[in-house]
Amino acid sequence: MTDVAKNARVRKAWKQHERRTAKALNGQRTGPSGRAGPDVVSDWLCVECKHRKVLPQWLTAAAAKIRGQAGPNRLGITVLHAKGRRDSLVLLSLHDFVDWFGGLGSAHEYEVEGSWETGMST
Repeated sequence: MTDVAKNARVRKAWKQHERRTAKALNGQRTGPSGRAGPDVVSDWLCVECKHRKVLPQWLTAAAAKIRGQAGPNRLGITVLHAKGRRDSLVLLSLHDFVDWFGGLGSAHEYEVEGSWETGMST
């Protein structure tokens, strides 16, 4: 595969990720506008999308572990904190986010290519 073909394939993957995220969150993809800004916006969300071939195994394992431990009546989240930082990050699956905060698009359609729990890209 040529470099040009690889680059086109990569561009297609992250654009598709943004489109599916916008649909799942009932938002709108802002697309490349030539300025810095969110990738997806809705009435109440401002979303930065990141597409990677594989996510770090420790990260996906932590998220899968707590998701399994939470059961059907609790929302499983992973809180990430870096030494010396005041704030932390919260990680949860898009599927769980949509299920808990309802009234949004379908995250079920989003998880076509693979599961975040196995580290596969979606």
